[in-house]
Amino acid sequence: MLQRLRESVTVLESSPAQLERARSQIAYGAALRRAHARGEAEDQLRHGLDLAARCCAQPLVTQARHELLALGIRTRRTAVSGPASLTGGERRVALLAIEGRTNREIAQALFVTTRDVEQHLTKTYRKLHITSRHALREALAADGSLTAVRRTDD
Repeated sequence: MLQRLRESVTVLESSPAQLERARSQIAYGAALRRAHARGEAEDQLRHGLDLAARCCAQPLVTQARHELLALGIRTRRTAVSGPASLTGGERRVALLAIEGRTNREIAQALFVTTRDVEQHLTKTYRKLHITSRHALREALAADGSLTAVRRTDD
């Protein structure tokens, strides 16, 4: 099993599938921990944790943290600012906002109130240290963690 997981990590090192690479590294690190290969396990888990956080894959981040904790290693909390700190709802609202939709259109598309949209945008702006939708587009494009999508007419 360790050999297959190691091969998976090796194959995914040159792959653009970053989320799968994170998943593979965390699984390999967990298997190494169970095999008492502490140093290599920590390395794989830390790399997997970092990659999972950049992919905004919270379940994988949690899994990696639990595995590291089982090794007696505490990790820092997730970022409280920047695109990686956005919740799923904030991310969905932000994507629709950078498409050029109004708050009302976003609310209708997501089946929430306009006030909910305003609150999500306020929190998003704070986390990204910005003040406008134009800056929102730039912040998300510069980071690369969120893909700006073009608005299509319904």
